[in-house]
This record gives sequence, C-alpha cells and structure tokens, in this order.
Amino acid sequence: MKQLLLDIVPPPAPRFENMVAGENAALIAAARSLAPGQTLYVWGQDGCGRSHLLQAFASSHPGVSQGIYLHAAHDHRAIEELVENLPDDGFAVAVDDIHAASETTLAAVFRLYNQWRERGDSRQAISLMVSGNRPPLQMACREDLRTRLGWGPVYRLLPLSDEEKMAALAQFAQQQGIPLGSEIVRWLLTHGSRDIRVLFDWVTELDRYSLATHRPITLPLLKTMLAQKGLDHP
Repeated sequence: MKQLLLDIVPPPAPRFENMVAGENAALIAAARSLAPGQTLYVWGQDGCGRSHLLQAFASSHPGVSQGIYLHAAHDHRAIEELVENLPDDGFAVAVDDIHAASETTLAAVFRLYNQWRERGDSRQAISLMVSGNRPPLQMACREDLRTRLGWGPVYRLLPLSDEEKMAALAQFAQQQGIPLGSEIVRWLLTHGSRDIRVLFDWVTELDRYSLATHRPITLPLLKTMLAQKGLDHP
C-alpha cells in the first residue's frame, strides 16, 4: 500500500465547543462553570467522551490562570510531582481514568484531594475534576479515597445515541474539511465500532488514504482501506 500522507489539517483540540452534548448538557455546563475551590467527579463507559471533557476543562481552566490535564496511568509521575510541588497560585487540574491508577498514584490523588480542601476558596484554590469508569462507591480503591471522590457533584457521562454520533461525525468531518457522505456515516454506525473515538480515527485514515491513492472518498474506498489494514468489517 502506498505510504499514507501526513495530516494536512491537525485534529481539533478537545474543547467544550466541539463536544456533542447529547443528554449531557447539565454535566458540560457544570464543568464549564467549575470554580476554584470546587470539585466534580464524572464517570461513564469507555468511549463516551470522558477524556474529551476533562481535556476541555483543563484547557479552559475557568477562574484560574493555569489548567493541567493528567492521565492517572500515563502521567503517574507527573501526578506525584504535582502533589509534591503545588503551584503557588490557584489552578485547575483534571485527573482522567482514576480506575487505571496504581496504588502509589491513588495515594497521590488522595493527598491532592486533601490539598484541595485545605486551600478552600482562597487565592490558591484548586478546581479539581476527576473521572473514572464507575461511580465512586463502586471504585476498587481505598475507602477514604472513595469518600473523597464523592465530595462534590457526581455526574454520569451518557454515551451518544446513533443520531448524536451521526452529528458528531458530520461535525468532525466538516472541521477537518473531509467530504463525508451520509452513506458512509450510516455504514460506520451500522458496521463500525461503538467507540466514537475509533470512528473519528477511521474517518481521518480514510481521508489520508483518499489523498494517497488519489481517489474520492466513497464507501467502496472505505471498505478497501479497512481490508488492506486488516480491520474486520462485514
């Protein structure tokens, strides 16, 4: 297969503005308005948009000058270093996928909650958002941390319906300048992954493949690409 071309348009950064709300309007509004000294826990199944939401929160960091996004597994050292060396001024921090954290990282998050409480609503106040794949009481972690996960409002991030996924795919394609027909969108929803992130990746790869092969984006081209990549589809 021809070497795929590099992206011409970089993928859009996760923002509140490019997140399809679906039935999560109240949660997104709460995240956008999370003030220094407040905390929020969000849970939901994999692929429902937890990481997008937390990255959007960290990038907007309402009410403070600095926002930090950290993944509980991938950024474990950064979490531990943050707890040891907190910024002097107030900041926003999002800790994603707490269920994937090691015991050492869970201990660091426990201390982060304590520091969040100690700073209160002072000029050093912390805005803290944490996510996981289960509600706090069902998390497999130490009891005192489970309690802290529920110190603020707890929201479930609901997955998108097929209609909402269609809107999300159309919005993503438009932002990337990809001519994605409704036939392809319907096929992806019927035969593709239920994870919207995977569907976004397929659309991006389809655009690359179209450019590399000098062929227009069509359903047969999508099927050819998936077959050459060894991805299963009917």
